[in-house]
Amino acid sequence: MSSKTPTEDRYDPFSNPLVETKGFEDLKIGDKFPIPSRTIGDANFAAFQLASGDNHPIHYDEEYCKALGYSGMLAHGFQVLIQATPGAGLFPHVMGDCMIGFIEQSSKFLKPLISGDTVYPMLEVVDLKKQSKTGVITLKATVHNQRNELLMEGEQKFLVKLKK
Repeated sequence: MSSKTPTEDRYDPFSNPLVETKGFEDLKIGDKFPIPSRTIGDANFAAFQLASGDNHPIHYDEEYCKALGYSGMLAHGFQVLIQATPGAGLFPHVMGDCMIGFIEQSSKFLKPLISGDTVYPMLEVVDLKKQSKTGVITLKATVHNQRNELLMEGEQKFLVKLKK
């Protein structure tokens, strides 16, 4: 018979972090947070169409795209953008419970992502603004393809708590 109380047997979800957490003060300009590569295929296009409601044939009709001179379907810009979702990598895990929220994003779409391309997203700290009780982290977001072409670049900003 256990002498532990029911409270002592409860699992603490914060007791097993994926990575060592850092605070705003631990980050530096140039810190990188790669996101695992992935090949974007027809299933990704169909899932994005379902979630977004977008129905333009340039994103979902391969023959239409070929008639325009493309080798396959072109991803919607937001489909390219979501490849740089911080939660797909370690950044939010590194920030842990310091993270307050995602507050801003901008992006430029430079080349098309074509069905079958493999993407290589990266986040890099480019600015750190300390405030009285919080900080704003600016990450440069990039997405390259297997031909080393830059498909998208932009910035993402996060509000975090400072250490006490």
